[in-house]
Amino acid sequence: MAAEEAENGSGDASTPPGYTGGVGASRVFVLAKDRRPLMPCHPARARELLNSGRAVVHRHAPFTIRLKDRTRAESEIDGVRLRIDPGSQGTGFALTDEKTETGKRGDAVLVRRGLMAAELRHRGEQIRHCMGQRAGYRRRRRSANLRHRAPRSDNRTRPEGWLAPSLRHRVDTTISLAHRFCRYAPVTEIHVESVAFDTHSMSAGKQLKWAEYRNGTLAGTDARAFLLAIRGRVCAYCGVTGVPLNIDHIHPSSRGGSSKISNLVLACVPCNQAKGSKPIDVFLADRPERLAEIRAQNRPPLRDAAVMNSTRRQLIEGLGALGPPVHAWQGLRTQRNRTAMGLDKTHTTDALAVGELDRENGGQIVRVPARVLVVKATGRGSYARTTPDRFGFPRLQRARTKEHFGYVTGDLVRATLPTGKWAGTWNGRISVRARGQHSLATPTGRINVSYRNLRLLQRGDGYAYGTRQEPVSSPSRKTG
Repeated sequence: MAAEEAENGSGDASTPPGYTGGVGASRVFVLAKDRRPLMPCHPARARELLNSGRAVVHRHAPFTIRLKDRTRAESEIDGVRLRIDPGSQGTGFALTDEKTETGKRGDAVLVRRGLMAAELRHRGEQIRHCMGQRAGYRRRRRSANLRHRAPRSDNRTRPEGWLAPSLRHRVDTTISLAHRFCRYAPVTEIHVESVAFDTHSMSAGKQLKWAEYRNGTLAGTDARAFLLAIRGRVCAYCGVTGVPLNIDHIHPSSRGGSSKISNLVLACVPCNQAKGSKPIDVFLADRPERLAEIRAQNRPPLRDAAVMNSTRRQLIEGLGALGPPVHAWQGLRTQRNRTAMGLDKTHTTDALAVGELDRENGGQIVRVPARVLVVKATGRGSYARTTPDRFGFPRLQRARTKEHFGYVTGDLVRATLPTGKWAGTWNGRISVRARGQHSLATPTGRINVSYRNLRLLQRGDGYAYGTRQEPVSSPSRKTG
């Protein structure tokens, strides 16, 4: 079933139609008898070991087997390298090894093979939204006609290295998944892409020099005068002229919009009041030409670039505490390696191209995993004991415990239903209920299953697992 395939990570290792390059099945993690990591193996080899009774399933997601008759000391281990491509919305991981082959000129060439790829999808935007919602609840309780509650003092100290919760989440989850790779595979080196963005130059749209960096490109300029000079005395929404104009935020400030010039336009009073806090896409849904014109004037936000600048140093320091040596590489080198190999741009292909690749002497990427393990951060639930209404006041109480009849929301289970419409065996994640009739996610929808028909496969760890096909267009040859 699709659910079982997504959870155990086996998947289909077939080659994409029309492609003859270096694509292969993702490897399976292998642990020794003493639970120490060995070299990953092919899924067919893992099935052979399981069917012969020489191995048992250690973990379903990511799929890991444990040998019963061999220790690490009795095994030959070459070691693998973990390559990481950090991002603000997602992070790519790739396990690679290097193999010496004979080149076209008969000399020895060191090539890189991708063994396994994973994409971690962060939930920083969800955390940011929840923090803003909580702040709104508190702000309203202080400002409404209710019992006065003084705001907290702004003179509060923060520890060194403090990051906002949404940024701290990106660092912690990346380090956590990297630590898991180090536990299940013999990682000898960690290669990570370290990129610093010049947000000042990006916001100006040009390379800045000297005083422009110190004072800014618009130092001494009034925002209204600047908008009138470059946009004219015209309402950006309806095009009317000769009327009083207000400054309006394209992306409303109540929804997180900034007060940068690129997010400001001039609007007449009726349009300003009609738009209010509506998104620009909703307000101009019936005028696509006007919307496209405003979008062309508005530069994209630099939030993702600021995220990378804020977290890159702490990410490298955290990875250094895992044990293997950490090597940081520039993003330009990754781009050149990926382009030279003809790979499509994804987080996982970027991770595969991180680091030194001696292309001048014939070095290349000869194998790309066809299946990518998708790891989505879901969290472990909320600590809130009440459900608030739209004003921020308690509406109802939540259960005091998260575990019901031995199960917790997010656990991976196997349901065996003997009769009924859903008779059969189903694998998936559950959402628990206090009455014992839990909700199970299946490929065709959710079904209700009694706890008596469930068997625990793996405890929930705050992540949801799945697979996707890697879009590969590389002309490299396949060597194994």
